[in-house]
Amino acid sequence: MPFVRIFLRAGTTPEYRKALGDGVHRALVEAIAIPPDDRFQVISEHAAADLIYDLQYLGVQRSDRIVFVQITMSQGRRPQQKRRLFKRMAEILEESPGLARQDLLVSVLETSWENWSFGNGEAQYMDT
Repeated sequence: MPFVRIFLRAGTTPEYRKALGDGVHRALVEAIAIPPDDRFQVISEHAAADLIYDLQYLGVQRSDRIVFVQITMSQGRRPQQKRRLFKRMAEILEESPGLARQDLLVSVLETSWENWSFGNGEAQYMDT
């Protein structure tokens, strides 16, 4: 049920973007046990002027290769699961496509189950 949005600076290759999407999904599967076929992502590139961030907020030294990952998912994950997700995502993306850990910013937005429709105008989770 996660809906993932990945934002990064324009100019990357399709292979780089695919590796980002694959890595984020793999981290979700491994860290919080989402089903492997539950994959909904939007990856978008932006001009340098459209990605605004502090280069050293909270002592983390960021570069122009920063990637923002926003995950909208249903409520219910424990803090330890989210911590494991953040760590696993950083590990995987460091391996491929070579994203430095300090260049990964992740935000989780939680919503209630009845706020999802996966097609056909139905609220598939509302009755479960």
